[in-house]
Amino acid sequence: STKNLTGGRRIPTVLDQIKENGGELKLEGIAFFGYNGIVCVEAGGPTPGIGCAGRGIITAFQKLEELSAYERFEPDIVLYDVLGDVVCGGFAMPIRNGYADHVFIVTS
Repeated sequence: STKNLTGGRRIPTVLDQIKENGGELKLEGIAFFGYNGIVCVEAGGPTPGIGCAGRGIITAFQKLEELSAYERFEPDIVLYDVLGDVVCGGFAMPIRNGYADHVFIVTS
């Protein structure tokens, strides 16, 4: 969640915005500035137990590309945070599709 970076504010997810706007998105509707100028985006996902969360993440990455988010914001690093208790392999899809050069696993 990006709530710690956005002062506790919940930001709309990419998937929710797609549902609400019929796929017509603007970058300003899905990317928000948080603490210290960090750009925050929430991918969203399916109802628990229904569908593949990895597909939702791929959709979010594709929309960010379509909207030229990486060129506009020019991030030095992109962090991709996933739940630790996910049992499907769908979260590996961004890695397989070339959205990551390096992967670091952090546990607590």
